[in-house]
Amino acid sequence: MFLSVFDMFKVGIGPSSSHTIGPMVAAARFLDHLRAQPFKVAGVKASLHGSLAFTGVGHATDRATILGLAGFRADDYDRDKADAEMARISTDGWVEPDGLARLSFRPKDDLEFDYGPALSGHANGMILKGTDAQGDVVTQVTYYSIGGGFVLTEAELAAGADKEDGAPVPFPFKSAAEMLDMAAESGLGVADMKRQNELSRIAVADLDKGLDRLWQVMNDCIDRGLMTDGILPGGLHVKRRAKGIHDALKAEAGVNLTAPHTINDWMSTYAMAVNEENAAGGQVVTAPTNGAAGVVPATIRYYMDHVPNATAARIPDFLLTAAAIGGLVKFNASISGAEAGCQAEVGSAAAMAAAGLCAVLGGSPEQIENAAEIALEHHLGMTCDPVRGLVQVPCIERNGLGAIKAVSAASLAMRGDGTHLVPLDAAIETMRQTGADMSEKYKETALGGLAVNVPNC
Repeated sequence: MFLSVFDMFKVGIGPSSSHTIGPMVAAARFLDHLRAQPFKVAGVKASLHGSLAFTGVGHATDRATILGLAGFRADDYDRDKADAEMARISTDGWVEPDGLARLSFRPKDDLEFDYGPALSGHANGMILKGTDAQGDVVTQVTYYSIGGGFVLTEAELAAGADKEDGAPVPFPFKSAAEMLDMAAESGLGVADMKRQNELSRIAVADLDKGLDRLWQVMNDCIDRGLMTDGILPGGLHVKRRAKGIHDALKAEAGVNLTAPHTINDWMSTYAMAVNEENAAGGQVVTAPTNGAAGVVPATIRYYMDHVPNATAARIPDFLLTAAAIGGLVKFNASISGAEAGCQAEVGSAAAMAAAGLCAVLGGSPEQIENAAEIALEHHLGMTCDPVRGLVQVPCIERNGLGAIKAVSAASLAMRGDGTHLVPLDAAIETMRQTGADMSEKYKETALGGLAVNVPNC
């Protein structure tokens, strides 16, 4: 199995990979579809279904769809230009993406939130339509945002495109058991095998440059979050806390003896900084999703700032190892909160971070597999229940606790020799089964859990 590190970790915008980045990607694909048609269209329409409808406003799905149809992309997003274009579209009622004639599009009339049953393929469905001068639909495509910014058409999903391997790679492990067998046979670590797989697709320089950029964006996101205070958008009036906590931690450092558990506050504030930036619509890296974007960066920052003899030279190994584990989870279960609850998002992120940390601490493949299993096992059953559909409560704090669990899992694994009772494959399969059995109201619809038991206005 091959899923690139640059598929698992994608530079994008907040607040949601499934609900913001995915719809923007789908819109870009639809524009390509229109450009390929032998006829011209005069307008575009969109309908959002399932979880994209129920929590779409809170996740800026409408904004992402509109901007995507105007030609904006998540990986080079300019917030000021986007704000100006949103205002213009609202007034003028048209978009004009590159390579296409001006298209009629009035968001109030042409963007529909369908609160009926979800589309059959996935909880996150949307239909994009091209219309003629009379407003009749002449072409349409159904897209599914399947988690982590991944988007498939209805036809691709039916054909199993999300499970395709593509061209052969040197180490095509589809399970943790296969990963360990290949590591034992080759004598290579998890990061080394993942690197060889990547190099079967891209050049060394491109891989190294790409990995460096991922960490740069992650680290910059942490720093922005640690320097910014105020109230998050969306109407819940949630106060940013990362800056205040970080300022207090810095003031305490070196002045008085602090309790050992204070290190948890450092980890939490790194993660919260990322997810506060995400909630504000800032630039983040899916890791593996936006809702769980803080766990991996916080764990790397913990390693760099608090672990003796840490070196930035090991960060690529951290990311490659984390991506290998994330690929196993995505291939065999899900990383989508709308499909399997938050166990699939923060649980997957914690497993990835635990594996990455264990790798840079010198863990063996067996210890890395153990670390990932510990972290995932203790997120099983976690629901996705964002208050008012915003990626704020409980999501921001949940990332902090995910980072703490990741570090604890890696530490526990390093204390053993890698032998343990529950295999990672069993934990992943259990997560898949639990997600399948979970009530839909606990899958990012904001129809259950904290979302209905906490006053949100």
